[in-house]
Amino acid sequence: MRVNSFKDTRVLTEAALAIALAFVLGLITIFRMPFGGSISLEMVPLILLALRQGPWVGIVAGAAYGILNLMINPVILHPIQVLFDYPLPFAVLGLAGFFAPTIRGAILGTIVAVAARFVCHFISGVVFFASYAPAGWNPYFYSVAYNAAYLVPSLIVALVAGVALLRALEGARPSTRQMELREARGRVV
Repeated sequence: MRVNSFKDTRVLTEAALAIALAFVLGLITIFRMPFGGSISLEMVPLILLALRQGPWVGIVAGAAYGILNLMINPVILHPIQVLFDYPLPFAVLGLAGFFAPTIRGAILGTIVAVAARFVCHFISGVVFFASYAPAGWNPYFYSVAYNAAYLVPSLIVALVAGVALLRALEGARPSTRQMELREARGRVV
């Protein structure tokens, strides 16, 4: 991360737009799962931000979005559960920023980021929502089934949309991080 990332007006503007777009896209549900969870495009702007601006910008913006999401539609059982269901699972979407802003990097970064989000929700499900499991269900299996039911389709949607948008954004003004990567590749060759 560049130390001055958060002092750059362009980075702050892009982060604010990604958070706002994630919020709006989170309100538009592609499909609502019968037992909870929904499929939307809310992760896409946050993952693209991380790919374009780096992991730390992505982590901070994701956490900010998670807090905003908490204020709009809270389900609160315990303070630790709030952490594992709101700021943390969206902050880990910033892990995509550890990958290069390329098509391959977008695919790998999105998979890692959504897998990390799954882990956060899985822990919350086992610890705090086990009582919601149908009679006879193991809490671990219940948490895997519940969270995978909406996160796997959301991952597929994020992969398709993210790759398409990253390709479209290649013609736009690249981020500083993208320019640095291009320069570094030019020197290596």
